[in-house]
Amino acid sequence: MRRNFPLLLVRIITGVVFLTEGILKFMQPDELGSGRFAHIGFPAPHLLAPVVGVVEIISGAAVILNLYTGEAAVLLLCVIITALTTTKIPILLGHPLGRFGVPKSSPHTGLLGFLHEARTDLAMLFSLVAILMDSGMHVVRPRAWWQRR
Repeated sequence: MRRNFPLLLVRIITGVVFLTEGILKFMQPDELGSGRFAHIGFPAPHLLAPVVGVVEIISGAAVILNLYTGEAAVLLLCVIITALTTTKIPILLGHPLGRFGVPKSSPHTGLLGFLHEARTDLAMLFSLVAILMDSGMHVVRPRAWWQRR
């Protein structure tokens, strides 16, 4: 138990962050749900935001309860990588990335601006990688033709 305690703490805080963010997408849709998705530039934000909210709620709860933790971590990694790509990478670059622009609320661009704005996202990214690695879930690699029997 003592050896697993640090990762238990990581699982709990990571799960709580995603669980609450998923709930907030429904409680404050204009600010954190479909309105935010529309502002960022996602297509069909009225459909995409609730789907992401449900994924965050279910996967966050799964991470907290240690049920299907590897699968939940993969889903949440997709969410956080999308969030970083669409909202934080433009800050790093200092210009839009495709349809995703630099947020007007971001006073600084470049590396330091990116690190400041992405601190929570990066913490969640690395926490999810640790959770995934600890889950025992293995990535299936297909065998090359010469290795097949």
